[in-house]
Amino acid sequence: MSPKLTFLLCLGLSVGLRTSGQAGIYRKPSLSALPSPVVTSGGFVTLQCISWQGFDRFILTKEGEHRPSWTLDSQRRHNGQFQALFPVGPVTPSYRWTFRCCGCYRYIHQQCSEPSDPVELLVPGVSGKPSLLSQQGSIMTFGRNLTLQCLSDVGYDRFALSKEGGHNLPQRLSERPQTGRSQADFLLGRVSLSHGGRYRCYGGHKFSSKWSTPSDPLDILVAGVLPDTPSLSVQPGPTVAVGENMTLLCQTRSQRDILFLSKEGTMVSPLRLRSKYQAQQYQAQFSMSPVTSAHGGTYRCYSSFSTSPYELSHPSDALELVVSGPSGDPTSPPTWPNLTSGVQGLKPYQNVLIGISVAFVLLLFLFVLLLIRHRQQGKCRTSDATVKNTQPEEGVELHPQAAASDAPQDVIYAQLNHLTLGRKTTPPSSQSEEPPAEPSVYSALAIH
Repeated sequence: MSPKLTFLLCLGLSVGLRTSGQAGIYRKPSLSALPSPVVTSGGFVTLQCISWQGFDRFILTKEGEHRPSWTLDSQRRHNGQFQALFPVGPVTPSYRWTFRCCGCYRYIHQQCSEPSDPVELLVPGVSGKPSLLSQQGSIMTFGRNLTLQCLSDVGYDRFALSKEGGHNLPQRLSERPQTGRSQADFLLGRVSLSHGGRYRCYGGHKFSSKWSTPSDPLDILVAGVLPDTPSLSVQPGPTVAVGENMTLLCQTRSQRDILFLSKEGTMVSPLRLRSKYQAQQYQAQFSMSPVTSAHGGTYRCYSSFSTSPYELSHPSDALELVVSGPSGDPTSPPTWPNLTSGVQGLKPYQNVLIGISVAFVLLLFLFVLLLIRHRQQGKCRTSDATVKNTQPEEGVELHPQAAASDAPQDVIYAQLNHLTLGRKTTPPSSQSEEPPAEPSVYSALAIH
């Protein structure tokens, strides 16, 4: 079968469909990429064409100038569907990889289905990544409308949205609400269980096969899937001063291994912690220290399983947290946290700098002490040398006990006798006599 005829058949222009009036019988099959339509450069992917109609074969066509096509016999799945798996690759960003498929009967002349919806393979590039947001927040409840917004400062012409584990890649043309900015809204409809998951978006140009780097992931969580309702409390209390420490405690009696904490009115992803079994409950403590004015608001917590982290329990009752100034007035402006909280909140490199500074001061103090001690020892050595080198002057005879003693009072006694008496002193009659205790006594006698 020629590529041209294959393309015409996949457009549903067969004579059999037109003349028999049964054009609505052969519904278009579904085409998806396995495991994902996002493919790394040089990678391979499998395109699955599947239908409930019992087609004998499926035809895959690639959009482009030459419209190449491939034909495979169908295979019946265990659930009764018919499919064909087309391996494709290596995929490169040099070309656009857009495909359609249709189902055909082998023995019924020119009877094929309508073509499937197109599937384009996406090869991430290196251009600026866009941002992916949910205006309703990350946690959704059943029945609410979900809209994801992809936007970028780069002037992209189109955006694509991917879901982790998904097989489709919906695309939207971008809007230009502001000069130099581009965005696209993906309306995903009313929330159901299938909406839970991790999403990313990409930006691309209309006539180019190259795409941007992926956005940061956005998790969409569906609340109300699990039947339990956790409880949420705060320590030390719902009113806390700026700079103090605060702990939010989420508890549930149901066996859950993941607990989430969310704050209303913010697009920041909720916090998640692994639970601990204590006091017959599964609980997690969310510590926030030091508290700032930004911590004020309404909080709720949820429980979940690690095996299905996008399916949550019912929310806990709302907990209103009020952040006050040091005076306890909720309206007073925020102040600096106390020193203790500030040290606890320091970054690791700041702690290292403080430790080095303290060590330097201690070393400097020790060096000064050693220097002072060294100088004092030098003075003592100089004084001892002066005493040992002192000789009695002519005409002065020292007391035998004084001459044998190096004590300072003996030296003073000899000098006073020389100055006042000017004559030879008579040694004491008894060697057992002890010299006076203080030199001031000798000074007083000499003056008298």
